Amino acid sequence: MNNKLLFQAMIKFILGVIIVGGLLFIPAESIKYWNAWLFMGLLFIPMFIVGLILMNKKPELLKRRLKAKESEPQQKQVIFLSGLMFILGFVVAGLNYRYSWIKMPNGVVIISTIIFAIAYILYAEVLRENVYLSRTIEVQENQKVIDTGLYGMIRHPMYAITVLLFLTIPLILGSIVSFIIFLVYPIIIIKRIKNEEKVLEKELIGYSEYMKKVKYRLIPFIW
Repeated sequence: MNNKLLFQAMIKFILGVIIVGGLLFIPAESIKYWNAWLFMGLLFIPMFIVGLILMNKKPELLKRRLKAKESEPQQKQVIFLSGLMFILGFVVAGLNYRYSWIKMPNGVVIISTIIFAIAYILYAEVLRENVYLSRTIEVQENQKVIDTGLYGMIRHPMYAITVLLFLTIPLILGSIVSFIIFLVYPIIIIKRIKNEEKVLEKELIGYSEYMKKVKYRLIPFIW
């Protein structure tokens, strides 16, 4: 086992728990914010399990997933806007709980939780299908075009799944105001995809042919 990789993964995981918890519970001024506990359980428990699997089965993929520093100027802007969206969304959700601005029906929270769980399973499937997945825009040595499974339906299944995941987060947290904030994410991801495809078409052999074969980027029959 790569001890250095394990240490990096654990540090990022712990920092993630602390940061997300702080952004939710501090504005809420209460640890009784049950929606926040529900969300953190849904997010971090599977993340921990998937991390352990990748550590043992696909350490190189885990290493790529931990890398977050972008070199593309447009992607740096995308990362900044995404981070800002999360901070505002989480803080507003905590404030919504504290001040009881708008109470979300439990039925909506339950349905959103189920959708989030299904999306997470699909997320794991994409990780299984594509060993080249990275959090940054780059073409790796010996990288090949993946055109099977979900990649045979749309060109960016990972992004499609993250849209589904991220739009259910504010609903799980019980905040319709945060949901409005998170609606900016599809716009952000469209900007990322357009820039990414320029890089892939230029640098990844076979990607131009793949674009002709699989016409839709994010949503089948729409875009």
